[in-house]
Amino acid sequence: MTETALTVHQTARPHGFPTPRDFAFVESALPEPPPGGALVENLYWSVDPYHREMMDDVPGGFALDAPLEGRALGRVVASRTPRVAEGEVVFHRRGWRTHAVVTPEEIRRLPHYDGVPLSVYLSVLGGTGLTAYVGLTRIARLEKGEDLFVSGAAGGGGTATARFARLLGAGRLVGSTGSAAKAGHLTRVVGYDAAFDYHDGPAADLLAEAAPDGFDVFVDNVGGEQLAAAVGTLRPHGRIVRIGTVSQYNTPDVTVPRFDHADVVEKSLRMEGFLVRDYADVQEELYDFAVPHLRSGRLTPDETVVDGFEHIVDAFLDMLHGRTTGKTVVRAR
Repeated sequence: MTETALTVHQTARPHGFPTPRDFAFVESALPEPPPGGALVENLYWSVDPYHREMMDDVPGGFALDAPLEGRALGRVVASRTPRVAEGEVVFHRRGWRTHAVVTPEEIRRLPHYDGVPLSVYLSVLGGTGLTAYVGLTRIARLEKGEDLFVSGAAGGGGTATARFARLLGAGRLVGSTGSAAKAGHLTRVVGYDAAFDYHDGPAADLLAEAAPDGFDVFVDNVGGEQLAAAVGTLRPHGRIVRIGTVSQYNTPDVTVPRFDHADVVEKSLRMEGFLVRDYADVQEELYDFAVPHLRSGRLTPDETVVDGFEHIVDAFLDMLHGRTTGKTVVRAR
């Protein structure tokens, strides 16, 4: 174990896309766990789209010149509580640092399954997978044979949604993404039946071409023009699962397209958003559902793994700019 620790601080509020100048790596002495606490040496870090929203001056957002928070997996290297054993690997939310001091209440112990890599506890078995699973089973209440449209389909949430939807018996899957290469990846690798690059024209036209018969469920990670297009294309009694609004995170001054509110009434549509933190009780159900498929090979995690904590800011910015596919995870060297 090293004698020093590194932490990433946010140093400025970005307007638009963040840049490396908005962050600083801060070195300090290795922290000592207080009585009742434990020291964790982090092994994997999650970078997520919601981090961008938290960088703004919003309630509950990140403080300037202070350690950033995020999901992480780490090994307990020192403990001053019998409730946390040295050597065990735990999940916690004090990421963006090489070492974290935690209490027993701040960790979640990870079950061990042969053949299941640690990184999936930040992707399909972590918050990303839980979001996709809750969206399909609790919010959309997906039924076998129903067709889906997913925006932001090449990200961690979009790929997990497609993989889970297939296992749940969904019908046709259509996705949107930010490049032709990613659209091809979605149909060749992830399992989408059709995908389009949203830069290629008006969202309503692209969606009508990809889903000429409409669809039953829209899982929305993007908002904006694609949400407006989906409202017009959904079938009667369709459902919209609102997960994120990535299209507005880095463009705060953009004009938000309006959708036809009459469609919501006339087609009996339902739109519901949610925060995954309110569904922690579904975590074990996710394990029961996903782990057998991971072990059999029917479920493949879609991940971009970046080696080296020193690259965590670059990994975050690459994810925001759409340069990665699937869930972006940073791994200690």
